[in-house]
Amino acid sequence: MLKKLVLFDIDGTLLTMGSINRTVLVDALREVYGTEGSAGVCNFAGKMDSNIIYETMQSAGLSSKEIAEKFGLAKKTYIEMLQTRTQPSDVVLMAGVRDLLDTLANHSELLLGLLTGNFEESGRHKLLLPSINHYFPFGAFADDGRHRNELPPVAVEKAYQLSGIKFVEQDIIIIGDTEHDIACARVMNAKSIAVATGTFSREELQQHYPHVLYENLSQTDVVLNEILQSSIN
Repeated sequence: MLKKLVLFDIDGTLLTMGSINRTVLVDALREVYGTEGSAGVCNFAGKMDSNIIYETMQSAGLSSKEIAEKFGLAKKTYIEMLQTRTQPSDVVLMAGVRDLLDTLANHSELLLGLLTGNFEESGRHKLLLPSINHYFPFGAFADDGRHRNELPPVAVEKAYQLSGIKFVEQDIIIIGDTEHDIACARVMNAKSIAVATGTFSREELQQHYPHVLYENLSQTDVVLNEILQSSIN
C-alpha cells in the first residue's frame, strides 16, 4: 500500500550538466529573439524555465508581449538544441543518487515523482541521458504553471490520477537544493529535505528552515528512514 509521495527536483539535486545547459539556452534565445539578454549570467537555480526566458529577455528591453509572441518557438528551439547537443558524458549524477533511487523504487510504500522548474521534454531528456528517467512515472514541470509554488498541488493531483491515492501533508516529501524547493513544500505543509549539492550552501539553505538538511544523498538508509517517518517537526 502506497503511503508516501516523494518528489524530486532535477538540476542540482539529482544531477548536474555543468555549463552546457546555459550555453544551449543562450544560443536558443539568440536565434529566436536576437539577443541572449542576461542569460549568460542569470542565476537559474530553482527557477522555472518559463520565468528564466521572460526574466532574461526583459533584461534586454523586450516587452512581455514581444516575449510571449515568440515564447513557444523559444521553448521548442531550446528543447531541440538540448536534445541534439547533449550526450550522457555531459551529465554527472549527484553522490548517492542512483543507489537511493534504486532503494526507493523497490519500496512498496513509496511513489516517486518529479517537481522541477524544467520543461517536461528538456527535464526528461536530462534524466534519460544517465538512465534514471524510468524511476519517475509522472511529475510537475514548468509546463504546468508560471510559479514553482503552483506545482505541488499539480504533482499531488497527478499522483492521485496514477495511484488513486490523495497524498496529504506529512505523506508528501519534496527533495531539492534551493530555497524555492523548501518554500514550495510549505504550500502543501509537506516535509522538505534540502541537499547542499547545488549552488546554495548548507548555511544558506539552513536559513530557510528545511525540515531536514543533508550535505548530499549518499546515506541511503538515513534518507529512506527520514522519508518513512510521519513527523515533520
